Amino acid sequence: MRTLFGDAYDRGEKEVNASLSVQIRQRLFTRLRRRWADYGFIVAFVILILIAASFSDVFFTQRNISNLFRQIVTNGLISLGMLTVILTGGIDLSVGSIVALSAILVSGLQQQVPVPLAILAAVAAGGLVGIINGVLVAHFKLAPFIVTLATMGAVRGVVYVYSETPQTPSDPTFRTLLGGFVGPVPVAAVIMLICFPLVWSFLNRMAAGRAIVAIGGNQEAVRLAGINVNQHIILAYVISGLFSAIAGVLLAARLGIAQPSVGSGYELDAIAACVIGGAVLGGGGGGAIGTFGGVFTLGLIDNLLNMFNVQTYYQQILKGLIILFAVLARRKE
Repeated sequence: MRTLFGDAYDRGEKEVNASLSVQIRQRLFTRLRRRWADYGFIVAFVILILIAASFSDVFFTQRNISNLFRQIVTNGLISLGMLTVILTGGIDLSVGSIVALSAILVSGLQQQVPVPLAILAAVAAGGLVGIINGVLVAHFKLAPFIVTLATMGAVRGVVYVYSETPQTPSDPTFRTLLGGFVGPVPVAAVIMLICFPLVWSFLNRMAAGRAIVAIGGNQEAVRLAGINVNQHIILAYVISGLFSAIAGVLLAARLGIAQPSVGSGYELDAIAACVIGGAVLGGGGGGAIGTFGGVFTLGLIDNLLNMFNVQTYYQQILKGLIILFAVLARRKE
Protein backbone atom coordinates (compact mmCIF):
# COMPACT_ATOMS: atom_id res chain seq x y z
CA MET A 1 0.00 0.00 0.00
CA ARG A 2 2.78 2.38 0.93
CA THR A 3 4.55 1.59 -2.32
CA LEU A 4 1.38 2.21 -4.28
CA PHE A 5 0.88 5.63 -2.74
CA GLY A 6 4.58 6.38 -3.11
CA ASP A 7 4.49 5.60 -6.84
CA ALA A 8 1.38 7.74 -7.30
CA TYR A 9 3.05 10.60 -5.44
CA ASP A 10 6.18 10.31 -7.58
CA ARG A 11 4.15 10.33 -10.79
CA GLY A 12 2.19 13.38 -9.61
CA GLU A 13 5.38 15.19 -8.67
CA LYS A 14 6.90 14.47 -12.07
CA GLU A 15 3.78 15.73 -13.85
CA VAL A 16 3.80 18.93 -11.81
CA ASN A 17 7.50 19.50 -12.49
CA ALA A 18 6.98 18.84 -16.20
CA SER A 19 4.06 21.28 -16.29
CA LEU A 20 6.08 23.94 -14.48
CA SER A 21 9.00 23.36 -16.84
CA VAL A 22 6.74 23.87 -19.88
CA GLN A 23 5.28 27.06 -18.37
CA ILE A 24 8.74 28.43 -17.62
CA ARG A 25 9.93 27.70 -21.15
CA GLN A 26 6.84 29.38 -22.61
CA ARG A 27 7.37 32.49 -20.48
CA LEU A 28 11.05 32.67 -21.42
CA PHE A 29 10.19 32.28 -25.09
CA THR A 30 7.55 35.02 -24.85
CA ARG A 31 9.98 37.39 -23.14
CA LEU A 32 12.71 36.69 -25.69
CA ARG A 33 10.25 37.20 -28.57
CA ARG A 34 9.12 40.54 -27.17
CA ARG A 35 12.73 41.58 -26.50
CA TRP A 36 13.74 40.78 -30.07
CA ALA A 37 10.72 42.75 -31.30
CA ASP A 38 12.00 45.74 -29.30
CA TYR A 39 15.46 45.34 -30.80
CA GLY A 40 13.92 45.04 -34.26
CA PHE A 41 12.08 48.34 -33.91
CA ILE A 42 15.22 50.06 -32.59
CA VAL A 43 17.21 48.82 -35.57
CA ALA A 44 14.43 49.95 -37.92
CA PHE A 45 14.47 53.38 -36.28
CA VAL A 46 18.23 53.72 -36.77
CA ILE A 47 17.89 52.62 -40.39
CA LEU A 48 15.21 55.26 -40.96
CA ILE A 49 17.53 57.95 -39.55
CA LEU A 50 20.36 56.80 -41.83
CA ILE A 51 18.06 56.77 -44.86
CA ALA A 52 16.84 60.26 -44.02
CA ALA A 53 20.40 61.55 -43.65
CA SER A 54 21.53 59.89 -46.89
CA PHE A 55 18.71 60.78 -49.26
CA SER A 56 17.52 64.15 -47.97
CA ASP A 57 19.51 67.33 -47.42
CA VAL A 58 16.67 69.04 -45.55
CA PHE A 59 15.84 66.37 -42.98
CA PHE A 60 18.15 67.66 -40.24
CA THR A 61 17.32 71.30 -40.86
CA GLN A 62 15.71 73.25 -38.02
CA ARG A 63 12.58 73.84 -40.07
CA ASN A 64 12.00 70.15 -40.77
CA ILE A 65 12.72 69.04 -37.20
CA SER A 66 10.31 71.69 -35.91
CA ASN A 67 7.70 70.55 -38.42
CA LEU A 68 8.24 66.92 -37.38
CA PHE A 69 7.54 67.74 -33.74
CA ARG A 70 4.43 69.73 -34.66
CA GLN A 71 3.13 66.76 -36.62
CA ILE A 72 3.59 64.21 -33.83
CA VAL A 73 1.88 66.27 -31.12
CA THR A 74 -1.63 65.04 -31.88
CA ASN A 75 -0.69 61.38 -32.07
CA GLY A 76 1.61 61.74 -29.07
CA LEU A 77 -1.15 62.97 -26.76
CA ILE A 78 -3.72 60.50 -28.07
CA SER A 79 -1.24 57.65 -27.65
CA LEU A 80 -0.69 58.50 -23.99
CA GLY A 81 -4.40 58.11 -23.34
CA MET A 82 -4.58 54.99 -25.48
CA LEU A 83 -1.69 53.51 -23.51
CA THR A 84 -3.51 53.81 -20.19
CA VAL A 85 -6.54 52.02 -21.65
CA ILE A 86 -4.46 49.28 -23.29
CA LEU A 87 -2.69 48.67 -19.98
CA THR A 88 -6.06 47.74 -18.44
CA GLY A 89 -6.65 45.24 -21.23
CA GLY A 90 -9.04 47.52 -23.14
CA ILE A 91 -9.04 49.62 -26.29
CA ASP A 92 -10.45 53.05 -27.15
CA LEU A 93 -11.66 53.54 -30.71
CA SER A 94 -13.43 56.82 -29.94
CA VAL A 95 -10.27 58.94 -29.65
CA GLY A 96 -10.50 60.34 -33.19
CA SER A 97 -14.11 61.44 -32.70
CA ILE A 98 -13.17 63.07 -29.37
CA VAL A 99 -10.45 65.02 -31.18
CA ALA A 100 -13.05 66.30 -33.63
CA LEU A 101 -15.48 67.14 -30.83
CA SER A 102 -12.99 69.14 -28.78
CA ALA A 103 -11.56 70.90 -31.84
CA ILE A 104 -14.92 72.06 -33.12
CA LEU A 105 -16.15 73.01 -29.63
CA VAL A 106 -13.10 75.09 -28.78
CA SER A 107 -13.38 76.87 -32.13
CA GLY A 108 -17.14 77.43 -32.11
CA LEU A 109 -17.51 78.42 -28.46
CA GLN A 110 -15.03 81.27 -28.80
CA GLN A 111 -17.81 83.29 -30.39
CA GLN A 112 -19.83 83.12 -27.15
CA VAL A 113 -17.33 82.72 -24.27
CA PRO A 114 -13.71 83.64 -23.51
CA VAL A 115 -10.96 81.36 -24.79
CA PRO A 116 -10.12 79.76 -21.39
CA LEU A 117 -13.76 78.73 -20.89
CA ALA A 118 -13.95 77.39 -24.43
CA ILE A 119 -10.83 75.29 -23.82
CA LEU A 120 -12.19 74.07 -20.49
CA ALA A 121 -15.52 73.08 -22.06
CA ALA A 122 -13.80 71.23 -24.92
CA VAL A 123 -11.53 69.27 -22.59
CA ALA A 124 -14.43 68.52 -20.23
CA ALA A 125 -16.42 67.11 -23.16
CA GLY A 126 -13.60 64.66 -23.84
CA GLY A 127 -13.53 63.65 -20.18
CA LEU A 128 -17.30 63.09 -20.26
CA VAL A 129 -17.00 60.71 -23.20
CA GLY A 130 -14.26 58.91 -21.27
CA ILE A 131 -16.57 58.52 -18.26
CA ILE A 132 -19.29 57.06 -20.47
CA ASN A 133 -16.85 54.60 -22.02
CA GLY A 134 -15.42 53.61 -18.64
CA VAL A 135 -18.78 53.08 -16.95
CA LEU A 136 -20.09 50.93 -19.79
CA VAL A 137 -16.93 48.81 -19.80
CA ALA A 138 -16.37 48.55 -16.03
CA HIS A 139 -19.87 48.38 -14.54
CA PHE A 140 -21.85 46.82 -17.38
CA LYS A 141 -19.02 44.46 -18.40
CA LEU A 142 -19.37 45.28 -22.08
CA ALA A 143 -16.53 44.63 -24.51
CA PRO A 144 -14.31 47.75 -24.86
CA PHE A 145 -14.17 47.31 -28.62
CA ILE A 146 -17.97 47.41 -28.93
CA VAL A 147 -18.43 50.27 -26.46
CA THR A 148 -15.84 52.58 -27.99
CA LEU A 149 -16.93 51.68 -31.52
CA ALA A 150 -20.45 52.80 -30.58
CA THR A 151 -19.27 56.03 -28.94
CA MET A 152 -16.98 56.70 -31.89
CA GLY A 153 -20.03 56.86 -34.17
CA ALA A 154 -22.23 58.65 -31.64
CA VAL A 155 -19.68 61.37 -30.88
CA ARG A 156 -18.99 61.87 -34.58
CA GLY A 157 -22.73 62.38 -35.04
CA VAL A 158 -22.77 64.95 -32.23
CA VAL A 159 -19.96 66.83 -33.98
CA TYR A 160 -22.00 67.11 -37.18
CA VAL A 161 -25.12 68.09 -35.22
CA TYR A 162 -23.14 70.92 -33.64
CA SER A 163 -21.75 72.10 -36.97
CA GLU A 164 -21.78 70.63 -40.45
CA THR A 165 -19.35 73.29 -41.63
CA PRO A 166 -15.76 73.99 -40.47
CA GLN A 167 -15.36 76.30 -37.49
CA THR A 168 -12.63 78.94 -37.30
CA PRO A 169 -11.31 80.23 -33.95
CA SER A 170 -12.40 83.84 -33.64
CA ASP A 171 -9.86 84.90 -31.00
CA PRO A 172 -6.39 85.48 -32.51
CA THR A 173 -4.68 84.95 -29.13
CA PHE A 174 -5.78 81.31 -29.22
CA ARG A 175 -3.54 80.57 -32.20
CA THR A 176 -0.82 82.90 -30.97
CA LEU A 177 -0.48 81.16 -27.61
CA LEU A 178 -1.08 77.49 -28.41
CA GLY A 179 -0.04 77.52 -32.05
CA GLY A 180 3.13 79.57 -31.58
CA PHE A 181 6.74 78.75 -30.76
CA VAL A 182 9.10 78.89 -27.80
CA GLY A 183 12.25 79.68 -29.72
CA PRO A 184 12.45 77.00 -32.45
CA VAL A 185 10.19 74.59 -30.52
CA PRO A 186 6.39 74.63 -31.03
CA VAL A 187 4.35 75.35 -27.90
CA ALA A 188 2.23 72.28 -28.59
CA ALA A 189 5.37 70.11 -28.69
CA VAL A 190 6.47 71.52 -25.33
CA ILE A 191 3.09 70.58 -23.85
CA MET A 192 3.36 67.07 -25.28
CA LEU A 193 6.92 66.61 -24.02
CA ILE A 194 5.79 67.65 -20.52
CA CYS A 195 2.93 65.14 -20.60
CA PHE A 196 5.12 62.10 -21.28
CA PRO A 197 7.18 62.27 -18.03
CA LEU A 198 3.99 63.09 -16.13
CA VAL A 199 2.33 59.93 -17.43
CA TRP A 200 5.49 57.93 -16.73
CA SER A 201 5.45 59.17 -13.13
CA PHE A 202 1.75 58.38 -12.85
CA LEU A 203 2.13 54.81 -14.09
CA ASN A 204 5.30 54.03 -12.13
CA ARG A 205 5.17 56.15 -8.99
CA MET A 206 1.50 56.63 -8.10
CA ALA A 207 -0.77 53.98 -6.60
CA ALA A 208 -3.57 54.60 -9.11
CA GLY A 209 -1.18 54.26 -12.05
CA ARG A 210 0.38 51.07 -10.74
CA ALA A 211 -3.11 49.66 -10.19
CA ILE A 212 -3.99 50.39 -13.83
CA VAL A 213 -0.88 48.51 -14.97
CA ALA A 214 -1.64 45.61 -12.64
CA ILE A 215 -5.23 45.28 -13.85
CA GLY A 216 -4.03 44.37 -17.33
CA GLY A 217 -1.70 41.73 -15.93
CA ASN A 218 -4.18 39.99 -13.61
CA GLN A 219 -7.48 41.71 -12.91
CA GLU A 220 -8.68 39.11 -10.43
CA ALA A 221 -5.50 39.36 -8.35
CA VAL A 222 -5.93 43.14 -8.19
CA ARG A 223 -9.53 42.70 -7.07
CA LEU A 224 -8.52 40.22 -4.34
CA ALA A 225 -5.91 42.72 -3.15
CA GLY A 226 -8.75 45.07 -2.23
CA ILE A 227 -8.30 47.54 -5.10
CA ASN A 228 -11.41 48.96 -6.77
CA VAL A 229 -10.94 47.62 -10.30
CA ASN A 230 -13.99 49.35 -11.81
CA GLN A 231 -12.88 52.73 -10.50
CA HIS A 232 -9.44 52.43 -12.06
CA ILE A 233 -10.79 51.20 -15.40
CA ILE A 234 -13.05 54.26 -15.53
CA LEU A 235 -10.05 56.44 -14.65
CA ALA A 236 -8.09 54.99 -17.59
CA TYR A 237 -10.86 55.85 -20.06
CA VAL A 238 -11.24 59.34 -18.58
CA ILE A 239 -7.49 59.92 -19.05
CA SER A 240 -7.82 58.76 -22.65
CA GLY A 241 -10.72 61.14 -23.26
CA LEU A 242 -8.89 64.08 -21.68
CA PHE A 243 -5.69 63.56 -23.67
CA SER A 244 -7.67 63.21 -26.90
CA ALA A 245 -9.53 66.42 -26.12
CA ILE A 246 -6.29 68.29 -25.41
CA ALA A 247 -4.94 66.99 -28.71
CA GLY A 248 -8.02 68.35 -30.48
CA VAL A 249 -7.60 71.79 -28.89
CA LEU A 250 -3.93 71.98 -29.92
CA LEU A 251 -4.76 70.74 -33.41
CA ALA A 252 -7.35 73.50 -33.87
CA ALA A 253 -4.80 76.05 -32.68
CA ARG A 254 -2.18 74.78 -35.12
CA LEU A 255 -4.44 74.56 -38.17
CA GLY A 256 -6.58 77.59 -37.43
CA ILE A 257 -9.69 75.66 -38.45
CA ALA A 258 -11.70 72.70 -37.16
CA GLN A 259 -13.22 70.30 -39.67
CA PRO A 260 -16.08 68.03 -38.50
CA SER A 261 -14.35 65.17 -40.29
CA VAL A 262 -10.99 65.63 -38.56
CA GLY A 263 -9.66 62.74 -36.49
CA SER A 264 -10.75 59.92 -38.75
CA GLY A 265 -8.26 57.07 -38.45
CA TYR A 266 -6.35 58.64 -35.56
CA GLU A 267 -7.09 55.59 -33.41
CA LEU A 268 -5.02 53.47 -35.80
CA ASP A 269 -1.99 55.74 -35.41
CA ALA A 270 -2.31 55.71 -31.61
CA ILE A 271 -2.59 51.92 -31.42
CA ALA A 272 0.41 51.58 -33.75
CA ALA A 273 2.50 53.93 -31.61
CA CYS A 274 1.62 52.02 -28.44
CA VAL A 275 2.41 48.56 -29.82
CA ILE A 276 5.65 49.77 -31.41
CA GLY A 277 6.57 51.13 -27.99
CA GLY A 278 6.04 47.78 -26.29
CA ALA A 279 2.38 47.80 -25.30
CA VAL A 280 0.65 44.42 -25.34
CA LEU A 281 -2.92 44.45 -26.61
CA GLY A 282 -4.93 42.83 -23.85
CA GLY A 283 -2.77 44.31 -21.09
CA GLY A 284 0.41 43.18 -19.43
CA GLY A 285 3.03 45.44 -20.98
CA GLY A 286 3.82 48.94 -22.16
CA GLY A 287 5.13 52.27 -20.90
CA ALA A 288 5.30 55.99 -21.62
CA ILE A 289 8.93 56.00 -22.77
CA GLY A 290 8.37 53.24 -25.30
CA THR A 291 5.19 54.93 -26.51
CA PHE A 292 7.12 58.12 -27.18
CA GLY A 293 9.54 56.07 -29.26
CA GLY A 294 6.61 54.63 -31.19
CA VAL A 295 5.13 58.07 -31.75
CA PHE A 296 8.44 59.46 -32.97
CA THR A 297 9.03 56.46 -35.24
CA LEU A 298 5.63 56.85 -36.91
CA GLY A 299 6.21 60.59 -37.28
CA LEU A 300 9.58 59.90 -38.84
CA ILE A 301 8.04 57.43 -41.29
CA ASP A 302 5.36 59.94 -42.30
CA ASN A 303 7.97 62.67 -42.65
CA LEU A 304 10.19 60.57 -44.90
CA LEU A 305 7.31 59.34 -47.05
CA ASN A 306 6.08 62.91 -47.50
CA MET A 307 9.57 63.98 -48.53
CA PHE A 308 9.59 61.29 -51.20
CA ASN A 309 6.02 62.21 -52.26
CA VAL A 310 4.61 58.80 -51.36
CA GLN A 311 0.81 58.75 -51.35
CA THR A 312 -0.96 58.51 -48.00
CA TYR A 313 -2.61 55.25 -49.02
CA TYR A 314 0.74 53.48 -48.89
CA GLN A 315 1.40 55.07 -45.50
CA GLN A 316 -1.79 53.47 -44.16
CA ILE A 317 -0.75 50.08 -45.56
CA LEU A 318 2.62 50.39 -43.83
CA LYS A 319 1.03 51.32 -40.49
CA GLY A 320 -1.32 48.37 -40.71
CA LEU A 321 1.58 45.99 -41.33
CA ILE A 322 3.52 47.50 -38.42
CA ILE A 323 0.59 46.90 -36.06
CA LEU A 324 0.22 43.32 -37.28
CA PHE A 325 3.93 42.59 -36.82
CA ALA A 326 4.04 44.18 -33.36
CA VAL A 327 0.93 42.36 -32.15
CA LEU A 328 2.26 39.02 -33.40
CA ALA A 329 5.60 39.62 -31.71
CA ARG A 330 4.08 40.63 -28.36
CA ARG A 331 0.96 38.50 -28.22
CA LYS A 332 0.04 36.74 -25.01
CA GLU A 333 0.31 32.99 -24.88
